[in-house]
Amino acid sequence: MAVIKSAGILLYKRDNLLKVFLIHPGGPFFKNKDEGFWGIPKGQINLGENFLAAGIREMKEETGIEVSGKEFISLGTVKQKNGKIVHAWACEGDWSGLLICKSWVTLENPARSGNFVKFAEVNRAGFFTVEEARKKMNAAQWAFVERLENILSKKEI
Repeated sequence: MAVIKSAGILLYKRDNLLKVFLIHPGGPFFKNKDEGFWGIPKGQINLGENFLAAGIREMKEETGIEVSGKEFISLGTVKQKNGKIVHAWACEGDWSGLLICKSWVTLENPARSGNFVKFAEVNRAGFFTVEEARKKMNAAQWAFVERLENILSKKEI
């Protein structure tokens, strides 16, 4: 089985404290799940697409936020529990508060019912302090926030 690779963007801002932008997956499975289920906007790479371009595209598709033209910081990769390899970049920016998700998923719900439901891939988003993000985030993706903190602290010296 081929390893699934995806790319994403960790948007951040600094107003006294570092805050990172996270999304929560939509759909019935994630409806009542919070801690450990938030992550960065990310998705699979299209054939012939480079990783950063895929991350920028996924950010726009999943949130409506346009980040092309920004300065990006490579945060490397992580391997999630499901085996997926995630490549990430960070960039500084803000968000209007309006979530515009253009990515939709169709699932059979309940399973084997013959009833198919279409829902947004992302149902919530927001900026969180590092402390809040630690509780909310997918455990593997937390490494991206730690790497960003380390890089930004070196830039401030």
